[in-house]
Amino acid sequence: MMIAVRLFARARDLAGRDMLPVELPAGATVADLRQSIRLACPALTDLLARSRIAVGDDFAEDETKLTAGVDVAIIPPVSGG
Repeated sequence: MMIAVRLFARARDLAGRDMLPVELPAGATVADLRQSIRLACPALTDLLARSRIAVGDDFAEDETKLTAGVDVAIIPPVSGG
């Protein structure tokens, strides 16, 4: 299944785009997605370790199963001042 991952803030800057298509097998989890993103865009590896993954309207844990067509986003850490 194809998952279109939305990229925001620093993730978008590192990847040079705002969307990253990732091909995953049926039954894949957020952990599988993280690994596929690392392979597809190595520039995101360090940031990905500190970022949350949103699936639909909620933050997801690595065990969360993904389905085709689901809205997925990488949410990098935010600092303020």
